[in-house]
Amino acid sequence: MSISTFAKKLSTAAIAATAIVLGIGAVAQATVLTFDDIAPIQDYDLIPNGYGGFNWDNFYYSNGSQNNISLSGYDNGRVSGDYVAYNSFGDPALVSDGIFDFNSAYLTAAWNNGLSVTVEGFKSGATLYSKTVVVDTTQPTLVNFDYFGIDELRFKSFGGVEPDYLTEKGIGTQFALDNFTFNEKATSVPEPTLLPALLSIATFSAGSVLRRKQLKQS
Repeated sequence: MSISTFAKKLSTAAIAATAIVLGIGAVAQATVLTFDDIAPIQDYDLIPNGYGGFNWDNFYYSNGSQNNISLSGYDNGRVSGDYVAYNSFGDPALVSDGIFDFNSAYLTAAWNNGLSVTVEGFKSGATLYSKTVVVDTTQPTLVNFDYFGIDELRFKSFGGVEPDYLTEKGIGTQFALDNFTFNEKATSVPEPTLLPALLSIATFSAGSVLRRKQLKQS
């Protein structure tokens, strides 16, 4: 291997080492909220603030295995376990936290086939993302959102038509939500004043190895 090629590899290694120290390019493992690890309930209840590290506004969770809601989206929308989240009375519902990435979720209409669900992603009050999907009561729909660097999600549902088989079981524009998948962003990085020192250490280490390589070849 030539010295120039070796030097290039050392430089690359130095940059990679510095990136690891700084947490640059690190891939965080996604977290999946299934709503099955909240306190067990027979019917429904509010999702407590702090679940998954989020604040929940107008989001409830329901036991979809109940007989009185069979065939509805609460029943058919279960992806894991017995519980799903939903927006009470079909009103807008919010999820907020520090900065996070919203990856995906399963959505199912609770009562109306052809239900529209609009999901918006915000950061500091500014709209960064918006997507509207149409879902039915018969099965959950996996939606990949890929909303990066947001601090709030807003869900709004509207429209659709209740099928005959759900008449007298319930009514409204609620949706069921399951397997909410997200990545939480790192909240701390090295102080800016440390960056030159870290880069110097990485560069010095690479240079020392290169000099030893040159001496062996002289």
